[in-house]
Amino acid sequence: MAKLDSDGRIRAAGGVVVRDGRVCIIHRPKYEDWSLPKGKLEPGESWEAAAIREVQEETGLAARCGEELTPHEYVDRKGHPKVVRWWRMSVDEVAPFVLNAEVDERRWVTPAEAERLLVYEHDRALVREALGPA
Repeated sequence: MAKLDSDGRIRAAGGVVVRDGRVCIIHRPKYEDWSLPKGKLEPGESWEAAAIREVQEETGLAARCGEELTPHEYVDRKGHPKVVRWWRMSVDEVAPFVLNAEVDERRWVTPAEAERLLVYEHDRALVREALGPA
């Protein structure tokens, strides 16, 4: 069941995790895509806390939020309106990647590699916003 806010939208948060001029992207086998880490807010959770938690769960990285990036609103695959807020994030601790239910690979890529690999234009635009053009 989708977790809807008072406006009837799904709320999610994520991060453009940056380290040494590279960005962390993830591969999701369910969708066969490369994307940025994000996920739905838990009840009572703040946007920033959700972004930090989702990055940790999907990448294994302990990260912190920097400046907020451009949010994205769209209709998801099931026809629900969704809003995702994004942050540029820096890494506090790099841990080895552990395969999980949602993500089967984590990569650190250059902005040019992100342009080629990321499936969604909005993800590519977020990388450009966080790091500059490829």
